[in-house]
Amino acid sequence: MNPMLHPNGQPHSSECEPNRSSRILFNTLEFETALDMEAIKSTENGRIGEGEGEEGGIFLTWEDLWVTVPNGKNGRKPILQGLTGYAKPGQLLAIMGPSGCGKSTLLDALAGRLGSKLKQTGKILINGHRQALAHGTSAYVTEDDAILTTLTVGEAVYYSAQLQLPDTMSKSEKKERADFTIREMGLQDAINTRIGGWGSKGISGGQKRRVSICIEILTHPRLLFLDEPTSGLDSAASYYVMSRIASLNQEDGIERTIVASIHQPSNEIFQLFHNLCLLSSGETVYFGPVSAAIKFFASNGFPCPTLQNPPDHFVKTINKDFEQDPGKGLDAGLTTEEAIHILVKSYKSSEISHQVQKEVVEIRMREFQAMEKKSHAAFFTQCLILTRRSFVNMYREVGYYWLRLFIYSGLALSLGTMFYDVGLNSESIQARGSLLVFAVTFLTFVTIGGYPSFVEDMKVFERERLNGHYGVTAFIIGNTFSAVPFLLLTSLIPGTLIFYLVGLHQGLQHLIYFIAVLFVSVLLVESLMMIVASLVPNFLMGIICGSGILGVMMLDGGFYRLPSDIPKAFWRYPLYYISFHRYAYQGLFKNEFQSLTFTSNQAGEPMTISGDEILRNLWQVEMGHSKWVDIAILMGMVVLYRILFLVIIKSIEKVKPMVAAVNCSQSNLKFTKVTRSNEID
Repeated sequence: MNPMLHPNGQPHSSECEPNRSSRILFNTLEFETALDMEAIKSTENGRIGEGEGEEGGIFLTWEDLWVTVPNGKNGRKPILQGLTGYAKPGQLLAIMGPSGCGKSTLLDALAGRLGSKLKQTGKILINGHRQALAHGTSAYVTEDDAILTTLTVGEAVYYSAQLQLPDTMSKSEKKERADFTIREMGLQDAINTRIGGWGSKGISGGQKRRVSICIEILTHPRLLFLDEPTSGLDSAASYYVMSRIASLNQEDGIERTIVASIHQPSNEIFQLFHNLCLLSSGETVYFGPVSAAIKFFASNGFPCPTLQNPPDHFVKTINKDFEQDPGKGLDAGLTTEEAIHILVKSYKSSEISHQVQKEVVEIRMREFQAMEKKSHAAFFTQCLILTRRSFVNMYREVGYYWLRLFIYSGLALSLGTMFYDVGLNSESIQARGSLLVFAVTFLTFVTIGGYPSFVEDMKVFERERLNGHYGVTAFIIGNTFSAVPFLLLTSLIPGTLIFYLVGLHQGLQHLIYFIAVLFVSVLLVESLMMIVASLVPNFLMGIICGSGILGVMMLDGGFYRLPSDIPKAFWRYPLYYISFHRYAYQGLFKNEFQSLTFTSNQAGEPMTISGDEILRNLWQVEMGHSKWVDIAILMGMVVLYRILFLVIIKSIEKVKPMVAAVNCSQSNLKFTKVTRSNEID
C-alpha cells in the first residue's frame, strides 16, 4: 500500500497542503513512488503482444509532432511543440488543457484534417505505418453537430446506415444495425423526434451529440476521434454522453481506440479515461495513465486540494490566461508560467515520459495487418438515398422552397393585376418587355433567399464527405433531382398566373416555354450559388457575393443597355456572352413577339408592326437562331455550373494534401518566439 494514502484511498491532509518549498524541479527518483510504478506497470501490461493487433485493433502513435502557423513575414509560430504519445485499442485517451492549448489541433493532426496553412512535421503512424485513415475503419465526430434538423433521430440514422453500409447487407440488416446503434446510445425514446434547430423545437443537446456519434459508429470503426463531445452540455448530459462512449467496447465487443479532446471534465467523467494527454501552449505537461496524474502534480509541488476535482486543479494550475496578479501567483508562490515550466521539464525527465517513448518504439516495431477500407453503398444507391433524404428535408424546411413559392405567387398576382390584359397596341410593346425582364430577373434574384438553407446542407455534406460516407458526384445528383419538383412548382404556379392575367402570347407552346425559361433560370441560379457556397462558406458573405454576381449579369443582359450600346471591353467581351440573363431575355422576347402583330396610330393613320421587326430594331435580339437554342444554352450552363462545383470540391481535396506535403519540409521552417497567451486551439 502506498504510505502516502489512507486505507480508503484518500490522500493525507499533508499531501493536499500547498508545498511552498517546491520551486525547484523534483528529482525523478522522488517521483517514482509506489503509485507511479503501479501505473507504469499497468501501462506495460497493456503493450502489444497479447493478440490485440491481430484482431484488427488500431494503434496510433505520434513522435516529435510539430504544427506551426504563419506569423508575419517568413516566420511561423508553433501550435504543437514536439509532442509524443500513443492511443491503444480498448482504451480512451483524453486530450485536456485550457482554451488555446492545441487540443483540437492535435486531434486534427492525428486525423489528417489540418488546414492548408498549417505545417506539420514529425511521425504519425497507424499500426506502425504511414497510411491514410480508411472509411469504415475510422470516424471523426466534430464539435458542431451538423445534422439535417428536419429529420427525426430514426431517419437521420437510417439514411446514414443506407449510405454507409454496403449493398451486400439487406435493408432489414441495415435497419437492424441502425436500431442497435440507437439503443446503444440510449436514444430509443427519441427515435421519432425531429433533430430540431433554429426556430424549431427538437431533441436536447446531449441527444443531438449522441445522434452524431450514432451516425459515425454505424460502420463499427476501430478508431474514433471526438472533438469536445461534452461542449455545451450540462454535467449530467456530459457524463451520460461520455459513459456511453466509454462503454461502446463492452456493448459490441469491438476494441476501439478512442481519442477525445475535452476541456474540463467532471471527476466522474475523468474516471472513465485510461490515459491523459495534458497540454499547455502546445507543450506536453503530462502524458500517461490517469491514475498517476494526481501524484505527478503533487510530487512537483502542486497537490490537488481536498474535495477539488482533479481536472479542475490541472487546468487551473497551467492556465495563465486569467492570472490577474502575477506577483501573487499560485499557492506555492509561483507564477503560472513558472509552474508550467516546472511541470513540462519534470515530465520530460520523468520515468513515465521514458516509458511513453519506449511504448511508441515497441508499437512501431510491431508488424500489423494492413488496415482495410470497408465498402459502402453503391453509387446508384447513394444517389437514390441522397435524393430521397434531400427531398424530405426540402419538403419539411419552410424556408427552402415554400416561402419562396408564397413570395413568387404574391409577385405574380401583383404583376398580373398591374399589367392586366396588356393588349396589342404600341404601348404594350414596352410593357411586355419590361414585364418579361422583371419576371425572370426578380424570380432568379429571390432564389438567393434559399442560400442559408443550402449552406446548412453543405455543412452536413462536408462532415459526411470528410468521413467518407459518399462522394461529391452523388451529392450533386441527389441535390439536383430532389430540387426539381419544387423548382417546377415555383415556376409553374407564378408563371401560369402571370401568363393568363397579363394576356401574353397565347398558346400552349408559348406557356410551356415561358415556364421552362423561369424553371431553368432558377435552377441555374441555384447551381451558381453552389459554386459560391464551395468558395464562400459564410452565408452572409455568400449572399453578398451571389447578389453582386447576379446584379452584374442582370445589368449586362441586353435590356437595361442595348447590345449595340454595351462597351466592348469587358462588358461585351466576354461578360455579355456569359451572362445567362442575355439568353433568358432573348428566349422570352422571341417566345412573346414572334408571330404577333401590334397596332399603332401615328399621325392619325393606323399602322401595324410585326413582332420580328420589334425584335430586330427595338430589342436588338439575335435572330440567327431559334428560341429553343437559347433555352438549350441555359440548360448547358446549368450542367456546366454543376460540373464546375464538382471540379472545385475535387480540386480542394487534391490540393490540400499537396500543400500539406510541401509544408512538411522542415528545412524551410523558421520559428518565431512562442507567445502562450494567444495560441489557437
